Amino acid sequence: MAMTADVREVPIRRQVQPDAPMPKPRMQWGVALKALQRLLNDKEDTGQVFEIMRALNGTSTAKGYQRLLTTVQGGRIAYQRQEFAERLMDDAWLDSFGAGTVGAAYRDFIRSERLSAEGLVQVSRIEGNEIDIQHPYAWFGRRTRDVHDIWHILSGYHRDGLGEACLVAFSYAQTKGLGWALIALGAVSRSRGADYPYVKAIWQGYKRGKAAAWLLGEDYERLMNEPLVAARKRLGITPATIYDSIPAEARDQAVPARM
Repeated sequence: MAMTADVREVPIRRQVQPDAPMPKPRMQWGVALKALQRLLNDKEDTGQVFEIMRALNGTSTAKGYQRLLTTVQGGRIAYQRQEFAERLMDDAWLDSFGAGTVGAAYRDFIRSERLSAEGLVQVSRIEGNEIDIQHPYAWFGRRTRDVHDIWHILSGYHRDGLGEACLVAFSYAQTKGLGWALIALGAVSRSRGADYPYVKAIWQGYKRGKAAAWLLGEDYERLMNEPLVAARKRLGITPATIYDSIPAEARDQAVPARM
């Protein structure tokens, strides 16, 4: 269920579509189910995640943007409309974070895993995806995409099959996007009957996301400088006890490629 992409050696170049209107959202279950099958058979096929999101997330992005405007910091964040992927590709900024901070944990994570915000940007540009349109809702969609790996850090879920499935469930609770729900249910269907409590771990991911503060309303410039332990406490992110109880070597077996 990977929603990360490997390091690319090219700078970010947004494919701006200034005159393109935001299309009216419509649900495409057939498209989503076919993409889910491909994703479950190859969890590294990140493009299928964006295909599912495009097909099913409907009005959730617009509702998220409207909710952002009601938060204390949201009006300013929306007005500034920072392209956060560009910030996440700034090595000097990443190197400035002190030990123990959210930013330091993120920096170590992406470098050890050889990930890149730019890689995720490129993968998200699937055919028919309006993610680069100059529109507040499209910007909010990009912001949601760009903070995914930070949510890995905050939630404590790694990039193994189970960790991605748990984070997908966590993300559904946070965003209410049906695409996330479909992927989580797909992972659950492949995890049933196993020797480890994979399904319980995924369900706990949803409950943890629901209990936590709304992460899309956070000021990530400030959050990245916050001590990780303190940030989790402030945001109400509880420990991933079931996920942590499963041996690391068994976590990738949670979502087998074939039933």
